[in-house]
Amino acid sequence: MQFSRSSARRWQIAGVAAVAVALTGAGLGVASAGETAAPTVSCPAVAGALGAVPARAQAEIQRNLALLNTQIGEANKRLVTSAGEGGPNFIQNAILGPLKDKRVAAINRMATAIGRSAPKPNLDVQRLATCTLNQKGGGVAAPEPTAVTTAAPAAGGGTGAAPTVACPAVSGLPSIPAQARDEVVRNLELLDTQIAEANRRLATTVGQGGPNFIQNAILGPLADKRVAALNRIETAIGRHAAKPEGLERFAPCTLAR
Repeated sequence: MQFSRSSARRWQIAGVAAVAVALTGAGLGVASAGETAAPTVSCPAVAGALGAVPARAQAEIQRNLALLNTQIGEANKRLVTSAGEGGPNFIQNAILGPLKDKRVAAINRMATAIGRSAPKPNLDVQRLATCTLNQKGGGVAAPEPTAVTTAAPAAGGGTGAAPTVACPAVSGLPSIPAQARDEVVRNLELLDTQIAEANRRLATTVGQGGPNFIQNAILGPLADKRVAALNRIETAIGRHAAKPEGLERFAPCTLAR
């Protein structure tokens, strides 16, 4: 009888150990699944389809182009936080569909803004508004440049429009780790904000200073700010993957008159 109780205890211990191993294995499996990159949205670029933008519409166009990037960032966050939710149509109905509606509204606002001062562009709104998925994640989180080409003022139109800055688009980024995506998006959006601030400064300082005023007071400080933001992007990616090098090449800007 004593042998039976001892045997029973051994079987109980062995059973508990087996369950513990099984649970540990299940936990490792969940962790591995969680490490799979969430999909990200891939949207057509809009800025290049607008053509030359009248100076009076420039600020509104830049605001709406920046909004497109914000919408992409929000959709990417939603893809991460809702992973595993809903049925097979969840992403289309809850994320891609609403994103398209928001993009349609922003693109139509831009066409209307241009149309107040120049011929309204004939845009393929449905195509430009429709986004798809990068199933393996990665990609550029904020692909929409907000610097636009400004239309030349009409001949005989009195004082000329203020120049605007032309900055290179940040391209060639590697696949962005999910842990770095928010910080990268923030700094890409900051680059756009810096361009808008420089353009406002150009508009409000027309005629000021000597021949080097724009370089010393606007383009030089803008390049310094862009270097700092680009370095932050490199560092954010480098914490979780191979650090990209040389993004400072995108810092210098010129004038687009």
